[in-house]
Amino acid sequence: MHGKKEKLMSASMPHFAPIAALLFLGTVLVLGISLLILLYGAVRRSAFFAKLGAGAGITIAAGYFLLLAGVSLASSEQTLPPDGWKYFCEIDCHLAYSLVSAQTTAALGPELQQTTPHGKYVVLRVKTWFDERTISPRRGNGPLTPNRRKALLVDDTGRSYEPSPEGQFALAGSGDRSTAMSQALRPGNSYTTDLAFDVPKRARGLRLLLIEDDPETRFVIGHENSPFHKKIYFDVETLARKNQKGAEEAGSKP
Repeated sequence: MHGKKEKLMSASMPHFAPIAALLFLGTVLVLGISLLILLYGAVRRSAFFAKLGAGAGITIAAGYFLLLAGVSLASSEQTLPPDGWKYFCEIDCHLAYSLVSAQTTAALGPELQQTTPHGKYVVLRVKTWFDERTISPRRGNGPLTPNRRKALLVDDTGRSYEPSPEGQFALAGSGDRSTAMSQALRPGNSYTTDLAFDVPKRARGLRLLLIEDDPETRFVIGHENSPFHKKIYFDVETLARKNQKGAEEAGSKP
């Protein structure tokens, strides 16, 4: 699906998504059946069915969580470079995200109504792209509404920061044409979303963590939201320096 160079610039979440989804759904189904057998045994006062349901449920649950923990502990952390893509599986297609711009500023908003941060604002622009090459043959050209996303800015101490409500309001007031990440899009379409974070002035080694915000993903094998699993980040620091250098070079030209 991708060339060798593109593979080095992308990462997918969760790994082996179809298999992980089948394992999750299959386990839920078997646990449900085990619970019904247990209830049947309790109602009929049958020790055999009660033990069968309880034993099957405990065995399946223990095996699943051992596999979940094992895969998580074997995972490795990744930091995508500028222009790298992070893919999220939507079962029959994939949405890709890329960090396209990063800059720091001491204030946001119109000149006469500027909002100042407690430390410094880090403004990121994230691109969402519905990669048309990843759709299944049976899927049409209908729109897809992305699953919920959560964006966190993480520094080199591990401290994380959510988007600043005041910063987001200031961006909107300055005529920002940002599109919400919940906006539906068709195969091949894309849009950008601007995010403003208020971080301490001394914050260093900043990286963006963009994850799914659905609670069930914590129980999907190979998903970065599962316990002990390492994360996939975007390199904010390198892109911010690159953008700053480009702005300085443009400003120095006659």
